[in-house]
Amino acid sequence: MDRINQHTAPVYEALLELRKRRVVPFDVPGHKRGRGNPELLDFLGEKCVGVDVNSMKMLDNLSHPISVIREAEELTADAFGAQHAFFMVNGTTSAVQAMVLATVRAGDEILLPRNVHKSVINALVLCGGIPVYVPVRVNHQIGIATGMALSDVEKAIRQHPRAKAIFVNNPTYYGIASDLKGIVRIAHAAGMTVLVDEAHGTHLYFGKNLPISGMAAGGDLAAVSMHKSGGSLTQSSILLCGQGVDAEYVQQIINLTQTTSASYLLISSLDLSRRNLALHGCEAFEKVSSMSEYARSEINEIGGFYAYGRELIDGDSVYDFDVTKLSVFTQGIGMTGIEVYDMLRDEYDIQIEFGDIGNILAYISIGDRIRDIERLVGALEDIAGRFAKDKRELYCGEFIAPELVMSPKEAFYAKGERLPLKDTVGRISGEMLMCYPPGIPILTPGERITEEILTYIEYAREKGCSLQGTQDPECRELRILTET
Repeated sequence: MDRINQHTAPVYEALLELRKRRVVPFDVPGHKRGRGNPELLDFLGEKCVGVDVNSMKMLDNLSHPISVIREAEELTADAFGAQHAFFMVNGTTSAVQAMVLATVRAGDEILLPRNVHKSVINALVLCGGIPVYVPVRVNHQIGIATGMALSDVEKAIRQHPRAKAIFVNNPTYYGIASDLKGIVRIAHAAGMTVLVDEAHGTHLYFGKNLPISGMAAGGDLAAVSMHKSGGSLTQSSILLCGQGVDAEYVQQIINLTQTTSASYLLISSLDLSRRNLALHGCEAFEKVSSMSEYARSEINEIGGFYAYGRELIDGDSVYDFDVTKLSVFTQGIGMTGIEVYDMLRDEYDIQIEFGDIGNILAYISIGDRIRDIERLVGALEDIAGRFAKDKRELYCGEFIAPELVMSPKEAFYAKGERLPLKDTVGRISGEMLMCYPPGIPILTPGERITEEILTYIEYAREKGCSLQGTQDPECRELRILTET
């Protein structure tokens, strides 16, 4: 990385120059630097609304960058060790979908773990690809899916030698990392492209003693959520290309779905965040890791809670662990993660990332302070002392392996009917259903519905999980394929 060049921020600097020029706007957006919407101006401020502008010569164009955006993307590629980088303003969802759409065509197989984000399945609906699930192992102590064991990946490649790509979470929402370098080695030997979902892995490119990053491991494409741990604005992301990837073709794929009215607020936030990480990321994420480890130690002193970490590493399906992820198993105090999540928000004014059946996740990043960590630890201690229930066996079942009957695209577009969930056992789902967050599907289009799946859905509903994805807003009916 060229640290001298990393001091610049081309898009940000161009916006500053635009502000100095006091250009009279006869283009969009129609609020005209906020003058047409005083309430918006008052809420967001003149500095913000004043740079909510349209593409113009001095600001470049995200769909076909040739000047300042191109320079900013080149600096990002240099900072992240990639051949090329694309700024994404439709979220990491669009980056994930671009990876899949650039690699998989109708009828092609793609290897992937079942605990992928819904954006992957949605991409397969669009392109007609066929998911081949690598078995997901479960840590029964804490009830979470782990990574992909290298032996399971090797077996899947032998059984599906024509698969075009393999998709890897690096890391998972909970901090679990697979042997990414090993996966890249055997996938490339089989002629497969490696797609890396680093929605929760921006810091891997700058932190020490963390799992290897997608580009460092030799991955072909990596979707990176800069807005999660990298400090940019919500919805801003980057897509990285490794050596040998046709970046010009990837740009064409991105332009199929990404907006032509890209927000310069988002673009400039990516530019500034890249500069900040390139210059200060190593120091910043060392502090993040230290705070997370401190919190982990303090929480484990409370009793009942289990903040897990590197002790989970087994060299197999848990090849490495991201210590910045403060994941806490809650069932030791007789409460589900979603119950603790709700209590932290409603009783203590603490908003954590999510709660599921057995765990909570507090997202620690560059904006956190040690006093905030101590407040969280104190709240959990209070919850354990005041609200803990008798410890009992709460539902924490196996990660349900689906039976795929037809491709997601075929099922999504097939004729169907809506039925109450209880009447769908044995039928084929025509839509997706998930708990959000984290957005991992319980059912996807084309999968057979089982009694076990319905039991899990109703248990999740009972415990307060947010069920999403179906046409029915209440997720009490499911569109299933019409029997013929």
